[in-house]
Amino acid sequence: MTQAFLNIENSATGRRWVAREYDERTAQALAQRFGVSDIVARCLSSRGIGLKDAGGFLDPKLRDLLPDPRIFKDMDKAAARFVDAVQKGESIAVFGDYDVDGATSSALLMRFAASLGVPLRLYVPDRMREGYGPNENAMRLLAGEGVGLTICVDCGTTAHIPLAAARDAGMDVIILDHHASEPILPPAVAVVNPNRLDENGEYGYLAAVGVTYLFVIAANRALRDAGYYNDERPQPDLLQWLDLVALGTVCDVVKLNGLNRGLVAQGLKIAAQKRNAGIAALAQASAAKNMDTYAAGFLLGPRVNAGGRVGEASMGAKLLSTDDESVAQSLANHLHALNAERREIEARVLFEAENLTLAKDLPMAFVASENWHPGVIGIVASRLKDKYRHPALVVALEGGIGKGSGRSIGNIDLGAHIIAARQAGLLINGGGHKMAAGFTVARDKIDALCDFLAERIGKQILAEPLVPTLTLDGLVAGVALQPEFVRQIEKLGPFGTGNSEPRFALPDCNIIRADVVGEKHVSVVFMQSGQRLRGIAFRAMENELGQVLLARGRIHLAGHLRIDEWQGVERVQLHISDAASAV
Repeated sequence: MTQAFLNIENSATGRRWVAREYDERTAQALAQRFGVSDIVARCLSSRGIGLKDAGGFLDPKLRDLLPDPRIFKDMDKAAARFVDAVQKGESIAVFGDYDVDGATSSALLMRFAASLGVPLRLYVPDRMREGYGPNENAMRLLAGEGVGLTICVDCGTTAHIPLAAARDAGMDVIILDHHASEPILPPAVAVVNPNRLDENGEYGYLAAVGVTYLFVIAANRALRDAGYYNDERPQPDLLQWLDLVALGTVCDVVKLNGLNRGLVAQGLKIAAQKRNAGIAALAQASAAKNMDTYAAGFLLGPRVNAGGRVGEASMGAKLLSTDDESVAQSLANHLHALNAERREIEARVLFEAENLTLAKDLPMAFVASENWHPGVIGIVASRLKDKYRHPALVVALEGGIGKGSGRSIGNIDLGAHIIAARQAGLLINGGGHKMAAGFTVARDKIDALCDFLAERIGKQILAEPLVPTLTLDGLVAGVALQPEFVRQIEKLGPFGTGNSEPRFALPDCNIIRADVVGEKHVSVVFMQSGQRLRGIAFRAMENELGQVLLARGRIHLAGHLRIDEWQGVERVQLHISDAASAV
């Protein structure tokens, strides 16, 4: 094992600090050829970006990254069936998941269809009553309304029984999804999913909204080839909807490399123009200053999600698909209020879940209880995962049924484990991907499910122990912390999974002031290398980090650098991730 960075073996948050490795010669060559600073060049090298790929990484061009949609299995079938429905005037529905990926996918299809003069029937299942994905009652309901074609987005890959019900009712179904697949696909006209077992996996990192955008490209091409467009009905500009693709991709926490990087980079530029009435209203309601991955993931996304968690499940898709500014503002304000309600519910459930977790000796957090709102269990699972550095699964029980959500860590493929549990007869329904999964379980199967997952996950951890670490991109001194330095780092964005934002250590800092602000945040003023600097640690009062900061004194700090503007003056602020004693 390599030496710990600054010899920090056990930080305030219980992590070992490690340096991100890079190749010095490659970094030097990158700096010379592309004219970037040494620190940017080192960050590029440490992320596996060499001379061949650096140009495209620093300036991603979507035209160079977009594949021909026809490379995906069933894409031609899906586009042809959609075109046939449009030309024949069939009633078409979009069946979307209730999270941001599902809402943006649904809104994207609704906007595309509206540009064709074709209204779509929107159906988003209620999280509490119907759970995740297609269900038999919903499929029969849509067929009974005369819907001839339903397009399932961000769900459906493992919905064998509901899709059989749709088929028997005479309704065709197209699936546009990205969740883990099985050898046998459900009875649909087309299953477009880069994670089908017969795909090569090259684009397996796409969010559902990315898959949906590729479908829109394919359908648009098929409509053009069929002579659908003319002077009275012009072809739509597909680039205008990249803001939706960026929002859904960021919020689904998929890897921001390859095609995703291009989609998000270009999509955020369009989002900044706020041409989408829903995105503009969300930005106003959440006080988002800049349209970046932080705003998408932590300001806009939670509010879109709030409808599916504690309100009406379809509100997010309706907000993002409307052009009526007054309707958008009303929906955004309602979602903002629901998000505040969601935080209150989440805090109570998290407190109870933490107490249950501490009472069990398992290789993962696995907790179940009555009276937990199913809309917050995914967030609570994420909080437990972050706190205990292990996979976490949370189940909300009602009657004889439990609705569950899980979040993973490291190389533990939670989606695969959940699918295995369903195949073993332990689940009513379930699926997901490596880092997240959802499931429905009968109350009398919960103990067996817990034992099944504990055995599988425990074996993985024994083979490859989970050592909590904090990866750092190097040391910086206070004198270097100027806005221009941060702007150089921002050239590496957009940041997210697969392209983590650079994190730096500031050694030997002297905290001279520390205060609790807002919702359990800790704001500090500190001296480092003769410079007076500011930092903030969000939600730090929930862990040891807050106590260490409030105790003040000499410590090493680690975090991300941001430009903070106050009264027209720019200054650098450290968003603190961790701390360790410097004594």
